[in-house]
Amino acid sequence: MSLTPLPPHGPQLETLILLAANRVRASRRTVALTGAGLSVESGIPPFRSAACGTVGLWERYDPMEYATIEAFERDPARVWLMLREMSATLQRARPNPGHEALARLESSGMLAGIITQNIDGLHQEAGSREVLELHGSWRTMTCLECRRRVASRSVPLARLPPLCECGGALKPDVTLFGEIIPSPLIDAAWEQARSCDCLVVVGTSAEVAPASAIPMAARGSGACVIEINIEPTPLSDDVVDLRLQGPAGVILPRLAAAVGALREN
Repeated sequence: MSLTPLPPHGPQLETLILLAANRVRASRRTVALTGAGLSVESGIPPFRSAACGTVGLWERYDPMEYATIEAFERDPARVWLMLREMSATLQRARPNPGHEALARLESSGMLAGIITQNIDGLHQEAGSREVLELHGSWRTMTCLECRRRVASRSVPLARLPPLCECGGALKPDVTLFGEIIPSPLIDAAWEQARSCDCLVVVGTSAEVAPASAIPMAARGSGACVIEINIEPTPLSDDVVDLRLQGPAGVILPRLAAAVGALREN
């Protein structure tokens, strides 16, 4: 049964954090599933508008015109108008305390890995090593002609589309609509979900497949599901065991600190 959502302050939330910390501490294998809500605190707006007032990318760019592989192959320069704006935002972003708390949990042996819907690479920048990027990564680009891969930071975007040395258009290594997530990546995510004793779900709307099914797979295998989000999601009532309401950059450091304190006692 889910617990009543609470604001990010007060003794009741501290009790929930302690309960969650005990679950993580007792777990043989804890995995985190993260979504766009975690990176909002790093200055990366979600694709869809959120309750916090941020304007989603899809409110300004029709995803069917700017975010499909067919649109990219048809007119890469047009799609790159959106991608260049996204690139500028991602280049400025830095890990926030939530990313750093997850990295600390991993380095202390309390987190086995992260499954993320985010493409920003902030988990790795914060120090996390075991990261499955379901939707790909912005950190590299691949030429659609010769398949050469290059670091995104080395690619100038003054002229669009950016071109490979062979003359082919470069595409970020992110999954556009119409592209298939590689099956080995999906298999690895399912294995993580089904083998964990505790799943910490952070900042995801739980509306985009296949990530939306991961908490249910974990719960079906007997795992405790802990949700950290600023608002309820489709998971909150029927799938989640413990719900910590508040910004991930506030809640996760407090959870990591509580886990650390339990380990010392």
